[in-house]
Amino acid sequence: MWRGYAIAKPVNISSLKFFKNLRATNRQFAVIGLGRFGRAVCLTLHGMGYEVMGIDSNENRVAQVLTDQIAAHAVQLDSTQPSALVEAGIPDFDTVIIAIGNYVQESIITTLNVKEAGVPNVVAKASSEIHGKLLVRVGADHVVFPEHEMGCELARSLTRPGILDRFELDPDHSIVEVVVPQSFHGKTIMEVDLRNHYGLTLMAISKEDAKADDHDKFIINPSPVTRLKGGSLMVVIGDNAGIDKLPM
Repeated sequence: MWRGYAIAKPVNISSLKFFKNLRATNRQFAVIGLGRFGRAVCLTLHGMGYEVMGIDSNENRVAQVLTDQIAAHAVQLDSTQPSALVEAGIPDFDTVIIAIGNYVQESIITTLNVKEAGVPNVVAKASSEIHGKLLVRVGADHVVFPEHEMGCELARSLTRPGILDRFELDPDHSIVEVVVPQSFHGKTIMEVDLRNHYGLTLMAISKEDAKADDHDKFIINPSPVTRLKGGSLMVVIGDNAGIDKLPM
């Protein structure tokens, strides 16, 4: 049983982007560390309709998460103690996010404890390259560097404003949601020939009458004879170099 929690009402969000709609709806997440990064993760996941439990050793942070209703449950505990994690039900979660970035020792011990508890997917925040390597060694399945990634994302958004959303598959390949360039307007998908000209594959295009809050606003795998409309949206997958060559 989870202790010290309260039920929060779901948060309404104005729009759901393409990638959010691809994710499973039955996953449970726990976020350990409720600083700015941890709170942002809780807020986003909870707003997307997932069940989220927040954990922190600081009583005030736990209380604030419940007050702000950005997680369904919140627990105060010491995550460096394996027994406390087991009592909180951590082994039952699909994914645990370790958001303790500035306290390296606590971050590493917590990551080790969570993996040893049997959690299949552990995502850990790192504050440096060395920290990241240590997290991988103790079992983290995925390590994130929020400051670095946000800096890269800011640079991309300033130089490539036509890219609305990006999911990196690896350092060289991504799936992106982009605005259809005006030079593509009126041309069929076959005529644009993204594969030969840019090395990209078109996955989806937005419906003409779609609204921003439509959950099914995309046409998946559209016909090659479909004509593109400048200013609408399309989702492509491929090499980052090809994405950067798009005339946006």
